[in-house]
Amino acid sequence: MAALESTQLLTELEPVVEENLNRHLSIADEWMPHEYVPWSLGRDFADLGGDPWEVAQSQLSSIARTALEVNLLTEDNLPSYHREIDRAFGRDSAWGTWVNRWTAEEGRHAFCIRDYLLVTRGVDPVELERARMETMETGYEAMDKSLLNVCAYVSFQELATRVSHRNTGRYTEEPIADKLLARVAKDENLHMIFYRNLVSAALELSPSQTMRAITEEVVGFEMPGSVIPGFSRKAVQMAKAGIYDLRIHHDDIVTPLLRQWGVWELSDLDADGEAARDELAAAVAALDGEATRFVERRDEAAAKKAARQAAG
Repeated sequence: MAALESTQLLTELEPVVEENLNRHLSIADEWMPHEYVPWSLGRDFADLGGDPWEVAQSQLSSIARTALEVNLLTEDNLPSYHREIDRAFGRDSAWGTWVNRWTAEEGRHAFCIRDYLLVTRGVDPVELERARMETMETGYEAMDKSLLNVCAYVSFQELATRVSHRNTGRYTEEPIADKLLARVAKDENLHMIFYRNLVSAALELSPSQTMRAITEEVVGFEMPGSVIPGFSRKAVQMAKAGIYDLRIHHDDIVTPLLRQWGVWELSDLDADGEAARDELAAAVAALDGEATRFVERRDEAAAKKAARQAAG
């Protein structure tokens, strides 16, 4: 079957978008970000006669601060994400309505997390603002992904973001942060379901073309936060802490979505679709192997550290 053009895909998938938009609107809970911020803990910083930030003021561990900064700055780059989603989906019909609704819901995540961190003095506000400026000046480019590639990518990305937020909240061991990030994660899960359902419909409409898009996004996947200053170092710290690592990415992100889409059972693929599925199988196997090696190295390092502490 010949690949469908973007205009054809937009038209054919529009009823699915409308159905899932209506589903989303019927189940998405209204919530108020200001209810998740402990405003009574706030006080002035130095320029208003208060105290400058010091690390001792933070109730968060170093890794928890890093994870919250990464999560916040990832969310904060929303103007770039909106541009890319708007470019792919357009502003007409249910597609455009979804883009605006998604953007509005995503927008509250960053300022709610930021308000929490500033009020509680959880992170250095100067460092955070400098990183915000650099991140937004860099922006995020989807490199002209096709419509199907965008749908596949955001399915993986929304689920990955949900898991990262949820695990970060638990890692903080701070009840308010945990509650806030669990609320944000709930939004991300609903967004993932919307995009996941679009990919399911696309697999029925154009299976081989969609299989190719899925494969490309698994092979080349990068979190949108990769443009954050020092992201690689911070991602390693989060991985070592078990907040988000290769094992989580394989087991909790890639594998469940591929199973949900039934990619291994599809029987109506053409030659390119079969080739894409073979590439996908190899990529997933390689990811599994990398994840196993990472966990083994992490466990070995933890064991050695524990032994040194016991001997010392």
